[in-house]
Amino acid sequence: MAGEHKNMDRWLGDGGMPLIGAVGASLDAYGVDGEDLGWVEGAFTPTELACNPLGIVQAGVHAVLLDAAINFAINAAMRKGDRPKATLEIKVETMRPALGGETYAIRGEVVRLTRQVAYGEGTIRDGSGALLSRATATFLLTRSEP
Repeated sequence: MAGEHKNMDRWLGDGGMPLIGAVGASLDAYGVDGEDLGWVEGAFTPTELACNPLGIVQAGVHAVLLDAAINFAINAAMRKGDRPKATLEIKVETMRPALGGETYAIRGEVVRLTRQVAYGEGTIRDGSGALLSRATATFLLTRSEP
């Protein structure tokens, strides 16, 4: 993909979705590796809103954060005027519990970017790097130029 990538600085933090901040997450850094392999990194310190009564983060919260991280990474890789239009498919797996008050790392990245579809992956890891949850997703894209 030739051309200049989007400046996503204004979307750092909650990514324009107050829900992300409300559950304790933020998107803190992004970039593009190579020509179109966008990525985003962030942090997640689950709030009470993100947790069940036992203090464990609900799987749906993992899904929201991973979907947002992958979407942000795709946006970072695209040119001005281009954007993801919709999540076509997402698969989320949770392997370990995330606990309220602990801090975790979020990462989203583009695996493949085509004319109409983007494929991405996202992870949430603990401080030692252990994988808590992961997702793969497919997004429909809207391009400003044919």
